Amino acid sequence: MKKYGPWIGLLSRLILGGVLAFAGYLKAFNPSKAKMAVRAYEVLPIPVANVFGIALPWLEIGAGLLLILGVAVRHTSIFAGALMLLFIAAISQAWARGLSIDCGCFGGGGQVDPKDTKYLPEIARDFGLLILSVYLFRYPRTRFALEKVG
Repeated sequence: MKKYGPWIGLLSRLILGGVLAFAGYLKAFNPSKAKMAVRAYEVLPIPVANVFGIALPWLEIGAGLLLILGVAVRHTSIFAGALMLLFIAAISQAWARGLSIDCGCFGGGGQVDPKDTKYLPEIARDFGLLILSVYLFRYPRTRFALEKVG
């Protein structure tokens, strides 16, 4: 693990950071759609969901860029892991309650035809990203990181 661990960490950083930055970018410049996607989960009061819909894309972009650059890897991986747990919980509750929504993870979001839901693949994707965040928390030393962890 010692020989390949930093390379696995680099790959983990690039995948997790790339997904977060890309997902955030797709939502950041369409705030009305992003707010609608959060409201579709029917969990938060509308004003709170709207704030979350506006802020979340920028937080994803920030976390993604920090991971890609290799800055504050351990702290950013905690944040990314918490986001993945939140996303898994949100998608799971929507599925359990019988809501027919697109997760809005990569833009879009809102109501969809029940046959167009993709809850299990979305949960599996987020679980995989959660595993990467746990790995980066445990092993924050990675290749080509701007921050050198002791």
